[in-house]
Amino acid sequence: SKMTVKAVKMPCTSANVYTKVPDGGWGWTVAFAFFVVEALTYGIIKSFGVFFNDLMDSFDETNSRISWIISICVFVQTFTAPLSTVLSNRFGHRLVVMAGGLLVSSGMVIASFARSVVDMYVTIGIVSGLGYCLSFLPTVTILSQYFDKRRSLVTAVASTGECFAVFSFAPAITALKEQIGWRYSMLSVGVLQLGITACGSLLRPIVIREQEEVKAQPPEESTETKYMLENEQTCTSIESIDSGVDITTSPSNVPGKTKAEPKSEEPKHHGQNPVDNNSTPPEPKTKLLDFSVMRDYSFICYAFFGLFATLGFFAPSLYIIPLSRSLGIGKDHSAYILSAMAIAEVFGRIFAGWLLNKKPIRKIYIELICVILLSVALVAFPFASGFWGLMICSVYFGFMLGTVAGTHIPLLAEDDVVGIERMSSAAGVYVFIQSLAGLAGPPLAGVLVDTTKNYSSAFYSCAAGMVLGAMFLALVRPCKTGLCHHQQQQQQQQQVEESTAGPPPELPDDFIDMDIGKAENSGKGSDSV
Repeated sequence: SKMTVKAVKMPCTSANVYTKVPDGGWGWTVAFAFFVVEALTYGIIKSFGVFFNDLMDSFDETNSRISWIISICVFVQTFTAPLSTVLSNRFGHRLVVMAGGLLVSSGMVIASFARSVVDMYVTIGIVSGLGYCLSFLPTVTILSQYFDKRRSLVTAVASTGECFAVFSFAPAITALKEQIGWRYSMLSVGVLQLGITACGSLLRPIVIREQEEVKAQPPEESTETKYMLENEQTCTSIESIDSGVDITTSPSNVPGKTKAEPKSEEPKHHGQNPVDNNSTPPEPKTKLLDFSVMRDYSFICYAFFGLFATLGFFAPSLYIIPLSRSLGIGKDHSAYILSAMAIAEVFGRIFAGWLLNKKPIRKIYIELICVILLSVALVAFPFASGFWGLMICSVYFGFMLGTVAGTHIPLLAEDDVVGIERMSSAAGVYVFIQSLAGLAGPPLAGVLVDTTKNYSSAFYSCAAGMVLGAMFLALVRPCKTGLCHHQQQQQQQQQVEESTAGPPPELPDDFIDMDIGKAENSGKGSDSV
């Protein structure tokens, strides 16, 4: 079977139609777009720590209040994930990502003119946060649709965009602030984020159609001939019984239990083409958001894993520079530590993608091992001292963070969680559940820092959340195969029994009369006796 590729013109979009997942083709362009979108979304969020001390000095605010900027941004980004899914299913991924790019850029540009931290909450927290959601989630979803066998590797490599962004943006913004100040530096970042809109224009939708062309429909003449032959056979069989039923050649007038019903009527119930070639089959309605994934116990456990693991995703990169400054490390060397973390994350993402691309391997278990090692990395930060101690911890943390951050959303497409068919809706619900941790994570760490006067407490809170996430991740596979498998088997057996039982056999019209007659005769015989 050959893989056909043809463009189908649609309103405002042109879709690529394939008979199977291409594992390449235009997917490489989509992978490049995802690389840039990652750099301009999560790369900027993780690099926001370079503005941390400047905002504290300019607005005379505490750690926790400044932390709410990124906290609100991450919360809005994750809380509006179902909205992103609905809009993508309704208007397409391309328009949604382009609109998200405009929101991200507008929020960052307006934030450069903010006069209070509350202005930052609205501009970066709400406006840019919504733009981040509309930009990131549709891009990673459509990228997963373009790849199958190479999905893990391609997604992991493309997701390194945020790592390269942190590696390059952190020193660049730090140097730029020395020249033009933090406000014009933030303005420049906002203008740069307009590139998300250009990347959104590259996201051509993909349509996977089964090989309908191979199963050619018989010509209309042969279908009509088959009707006539079947009806002739039916008329003959019924006339031999002398039932007195008038049979016509119309298939609609044939009783349902006879063989005169054409076989071509059955595909209407299976979504195939009807007999009339001039009429188009009704396309199945696509659900804008499928909440049925919430009935899957394995997905629920995976969602709780994402909820607690999110506590350890953003706070370390946000507090690594203040931690290094508290240890007496200079600004330049602090930026180098953040850049080293980003470089290590690149190698972690590539390594995880290469490892998960291996066939005889259970990907969910590899993810679990990486999460446990990531928890160890978070615990190691408070014990580091000096520049090289923080550098070693940052490199180790960055590598392990890359193995988890680059794979936890694409793993939704695996059969151990929900599968590729429901990945779009599952991703929206999954990121929505993460919103609570995204909202509470950085402020919780900020409160602990203000209370204990020690940045180590922020890393301890992240480690605690990551350990809880590992516990729920360990339950995903047992819920899929052990705890719920017995119930699913019972449901399948009931469906099979109902389908094989069939309708009860029809009885002749005089069946009751015959039984009554037999009963009366037997009664008379007994009376005579």
